[in-house]
Amino acid sequence: MKPLSPNSGILVVAAQRELRRSLFDVLDQAGYAHIHSARDATHAAILLEGREPLSLMVAELDGDLRQAQQSCEKLRCLPGAADVPLIAILTAQASFNPAELATDIDAWMYASQIQAELLARWTCLQSRGLRPRQPRSVDPEDYRYLYEEGDAEWLIVDPATACVVEVSPAVARHSRTPASQWFNLPLAEALKFEGITVDKILLEADRRWHPCQRKSSQGVDIGQASARRLRHDNGEVVALMFRSDRADLRAEAALSLLPRLFASSSGVDAKGVAAQLLFDELSLDYLAVWSARRDGADAPSRLLQLWNGGDRAWPPASAQASLQLVLAGKSVMYRVDAQRLAPMDPLLGQLELAGFAALPLFDERHTVIGAMLAGCRRGFGEMSIIEPVLRCAAARFAQVIELSRTREQGRAEGLVDGLTGLPNRLLFNDRLDTIIREATRNGECFAVLFVDLDRFKAINDTHGHAAGDQVLRVVTQRLCSSIRASDTVARYAGDEFTVVLRHIVKNDDVTRVAEKIVQVMESPLHLDDGTELQVTASMGLSFFPDDAGDAETLLKHADEAMYSAKHKGRNNFQIYEVSPEYAKQHGTVLRSRLRHAEGNAELRVVYQPQVNTASEDIVGMEALVRWDHPELGLISPAVFIPLAEETGLIVSIGEWVMRTACHQAREWEQRYGLRLRLGVNLSAVQLMEPTLLDMVTRVLQETGLDPGLLELEITESVSIKEAPNLVENLQALHHLGCHIAIDDFGTGAASLDYLRRLPADRIKIDQSFVRNIGVDPDDEAIVRATIDMAHRLKRAVVAEGVETEQHLEFLRDHQCDELQGYLFCRPLQTVSFDKLLAERQRLLDVRATATA
Repeated sequence: MKPLSPNSGILVVAAQRELRRSLFDVLDQAGYAHIHSARDATHAAILLEGREPLSLMVAELDGDLRQAQQSCEKLRCLPGAADVPLIAILTAQASFNPAELATDIDAWMYASQIQAELLARWTCLQSRGLRPRQPRSVDPEDYRYLYEEGDAEWLIVDPATACVVEVSPAVARHSRTPASQWFNLPLAEALKFEGITVDKILLEADRRWHPCQRKSSQGVDIGQASARRLRHDNGEVVALMFRSDRADLRAEAALSLLPRLFASSSGVDAKGVAAQLLFDELSLDYLAVWSARRDGADAPSRLLQLWNGGDRAWPPASAQASLQLVLAGKSVMYRVDAQRLAPMDPLLGQLELAGFAALPLFDERHTVIGAMLAGCRRGFGEMSIIEPVLRCAAARFAQVIELSRTREQGRAEGLVDGLTGLPNRLLFNDRLDTIIREATRNGECFAVLFVDLDRFKAINDTHGHAAGDQVLRVVTQRLCSSIRASDTVARYAGDEFTVVLRHIVKNDDVTRVAEKIVQVMESPLHLDDGTELQVTASMGLSFFPDDAGDAETLLKHADEAMYSAKHKGRNNFQIYEVSPEYAKQHGTVLRSRLRHAEGNAELRVVYQPQVNTASEDIVGMEALVRWDHPELGLISPAVFIPLAEETGLIVSIGEWVMRTACHQAREWEQRYGLRLRLGVNLSAVQLMEPTLLDMVTRVLQETGLDPGLLELEITESVSIKEAPNLVENLQALHHLGCHIAIDDFGTGAASLDYLRRLPADRIKIDQSFVRNIGVDPDDEAIVRATIDMAHRLKRAVVAEGVETEQHLEFLRDHQCDELQGYLFCRPLQTVSFDKLLAERQRLLDVRATATA
C-alpha cells in the first residue's frame, strides 16, 4: 500500500452534506488537492471515472450491520478500491458494533471526532503497515487487536481441521470456560448450528448470520454466528463472531425481555414465573425476594429463592448485612467485586458471588415493602444493560407483593374470593363501572369476556368438591397468565369467570387473547392424586362501546355470546352479534361501499402532531385515514381497515393515503419552511406487496417530498416469518432514504427479532403502556426501561397516547424523545392542521419582532 501524499486521490462519501463538508475541510486544510466528495457509491463511481488511483477512502456508515457491510462492499467494487484503506465515520444512526466490521474497514471514529482524529488515525494505520486485501490480509496480532475491540465473541477456526485455534477473551468470560479448553475443540462442539452444517459454514464464510448454540460451562447459550475468512502469515483461517441472545449481554435481548417479564403472569404464582424468567435470561446463580413486615417489628420473610448450587445452610436475615441495608431503603450494586462485602455479609462469602445487586421494593407511597437480591459467580455483564432490567424486575416483584396484600385486605372486607384470590362479583361490578367511566372520558375501547367451564358439574360429582376447588385454582392461574397486569380477572360465580381487556386498539388484539386462553385451557390438568383431567372453557366476548355502553348490557351480551359458544360444541369463543343474518348483511354492505369510498371522496386523511419532549414544538405528524360514510357517519378504522385488508382494497387505499399525505406535507414544507417528518402506516398486506418499493418511489417523485421526511410505520404484530418480502421491502425503503418506525412496540412477541432484522430508526411505545403511567407500576417500568434500552441501541423513542401532565412529566424525566397524544392535539383535518402551523408561525414572527 503506497503512503498517502498531498497529490494522492482521496474519496469522501457521506449522505449528509454537513458531514461531507467537515471531512473535506479537514483534508483540504492538510494540503490534499485531489479530494472527491460523493453522496453515495453510485455518485462516487461517476466522479472517479478516468481519475487518478485512490490512496484513501473515508465513508459515512449508519443503519444496522447488514447495511454497513453492504455499503463497504459497494465501495470495494469501485475501480481500484479493493486495496484502498477505508476509514469509517459512524453517525448517531449507526446501530452496530464497529468491531463487527473488522474485516471491512481499517479504522473508525464518530462524526464528532473528525477534527481531532481523522489525520491522526490515518497516521496510526500507516505505522501498522496494512497489507492488501482479497481477502484482507492480517497477521495474528491484527485479528487479536480487532476482536478484542469492544466485547465481541470471536472464535478463530482452522478450516483444514475444522477446529478452534483461538478465542477472544469475551468467549471465555461469557461461557465461563477457560480459553485453554477451547483450543483444538471441533467447531461442531463449540457451536451447534441449526439447519446448516459446519462444513458449509466454513466453505461459504459469507458473513450471514445463522442460529446456533454456543458451548458454555452451564450448558449452552443461544444466539447467532457469522463467519468470514482472514489470511495471516501461516495461511487462511475462518473467524466466527457469536452474538448471544442472553439479556445480560445484549441490549436487544434485554429490551425484548421486559414485556415478557411484566406479562409473565398476573396470577397467584406471578412472582415465581417472573423470578424464573429473570434467573434464566440473566444467567444468575442466586435470586431471592423478601417481604418486609408491615409494622417493621418482625423479621422479613423470604418469599422465594433460586440457587444454582447444592444444599447449604443459609444465614438468617439478621446476619445478612446487604439485606438489612436494602430494607432500610438503600441499593447495593457490584459488577464484579462483591466479595468486598463478604466480611460483613456471610451470604456473599458462602456463595462466592462476584456480581451482586440488592434493590429495595417500593409500593406506590414509596414505602419499602421488600427486597430483591440477585447474584452471579462470574460477575455481571454490561451494567448499563443489567441494571435497568434488574430495576424493572424489582418493580414487578413490588407490584406482586402489593397486590397480594391488597387481596388479603379484600378478603377481610368480603370483596375477594377466598378460594382463588380473585375479585368477586361485587368488586368486579364496581371495577367495571369505573372502567366504563374512564373509557368514556378517554375515548377508550375495551372488551368483556365471560368464561364458563365446560361440564364442571361432572368433575364435582365424579371427583368431589376438593378436586373441583383445585380445578378452579388452576383455571385462575391459566387465565391470569394469559392477560396483562392492567387487565382484570374475576370469579363471577361458581365456575364462571369474567375478564376485562383494557386499551383495545383493534379487535384482533382481543381475539388473540381469547385464542390463547382456549389453547392454555386445553392442556391436561393433574389432580393431587395423579388423576389427569381435560378441562375446557366456552367464552363470549362483547365490546365497549360498540356493543353496549353500560355494564349490565355488556355482561348480558358477553353471556349470550358464551352460550353461542356452548351451542357450537364448547371449547371455543364467540363474539356477540345481533344476529348472524344482520351481521352478514352489514359486513357485505360495508365491503361494497368501501370499494367506492375512495372514488366517492368518502375517505380523508387527518394529521396528529408529534412534538419534541423538551421544547414541545412540532417536529412531525402521523397521517391517519378516516371513512365518513354518508349514512352511518364516521366508521372506526378498527372496523374498516380489517375489511380493506380482507378484500385487498388496502393496497389502493394505502397508496391514496400516502400520496395525499406526501403531497400535503410537501405543500406545508414550501409554505412554512418546516421539514416535518411524516409518519404513514403500512399494513401487513402492503408490506408483502413486491411492488411496494416502486409505489413509494413513484409517490415521492410525483409529490417532490424528500424521502428523509417520510417515516413508514409497521406494527410489531406483523410476523417476519409469515410476511414474504417484509425484510427485503423495508431494507429497500431504508436505502431509498425513508425512515422506519416500529409501532405499538412491546405489545407483540417478536421484539428481539424486529430489533435484530429490521432497519428501525424509531420505536413508538404503545399507548396502552403510556396511559397507565401513574396507574400501573408495571407499565411505568416497561416505559422507563424501553426508553433506556432503545437509546442504547441508538433508536429514537416516541410515546403514543400522552393525555395528562403526569404522562408528560414522567416521559420528560426519563428522556423520551418525542410525544404524541391528546394532551397536545387530537388528529386534525387538513384545514385545522394548517391553522395550527399558521398560528405557530405567527407566534414565532411576534417573538422575532419583539427581540429585534
